[in-house]
Amino acid sequence: MPVRTDRPLDRPGPLDRRGPLDRPGPGDAELPTGVPGLRCWVGPDRVAVLLLERPERRNAVTGAMWRALPGVLASLAERPDVRVLVLTGAGGAFSAGADIAELAGVYADPAAADAYHALNVAAEEALAAFPRPTLAVVRGACVGGGCQLALACDLRLAAEDARLGITPAKLGVVYPAVPTLRLAALVGPARAKYLLFSGELLPADRAERFGLLDEVLPSAELDARAREFAALLARRSAQTIGAAKAALSVAPADAAAALAPWERASRTAPDVREGLAAFLERREPRF
Repeated sequence: MPVRTDRPLDRPGPLDRRGPLDRPGPGDAELPTGVPGLRCWVGPDRVAVLLLERPERRNAVTGAMWRALPGVLASLAERPDVRVLVLTGAGGAFSAGADIAELAGVYADPAAADAYHALNVAAEEALAAFPRPTLAVVRGACVGGGCQLALACDLRLAAEDARLGITPAKLGVVYPAVPTLRLAALVGPARAKYLLFSGELLPADRAERFGLLDEVLPSAELDARAREFAALLARRSAQTIGAAKAALSVAPADAAAALAPWERASRTAPDVREGLAAFLERREPRF
């Protein structure tokens, strides 16, 4: 095939404006989650959307939702038509965190409180371990357990009206070790202390400076940018992304061992050959 020289590689196209991200669009296939408050669908662009949908409670997460999340994520991970996962909330909020009315009942029994925290840590860990790129798309409140889920994603885009905070100090709750260490790894110990000690909610621009967010956009542009970026990730090499995610999810001393099977597989997998051929032919690679 002759080399094309009539256009640059990765020329940006128009923003994807198919409508609100928090509802399925034409061609999206909705999947059962088995629990109220969670919806999920997969689009023809190989992007899955996982929606927290309790807008009357600012998408506060119930125990049933925490319990269901690992199974839903495992089902999505098995699907070859899912290359990217977007996590977002219905209406004007991402999530106000755990359902406090439910939490008050849980804390009446120490054993129930232990079980509840084990559920939300298991949900967070399942999200962090999801084998494809994960993107949190944040509007409004992203607080407590909601922020815990957003930080378990690989990347975070937010609207200018987003407010992020981790608020156990307002409730007397001891935040579990897993999300505490994940927060510190993301923003550093000093800023983690600031957030955990104060319980303050940061506006989006300050949250971006802290390292909690990767992009902040005008509210009217957020869904289009998120769709565009998720579709871009879906077109990239799953082999390259998977290897990077494997290396970055372990301690630095273990990164070489985590990468080794990916490197061995890449020598015979088609991604490198396709990527190099596409570059030379000035076309989009078909991974």
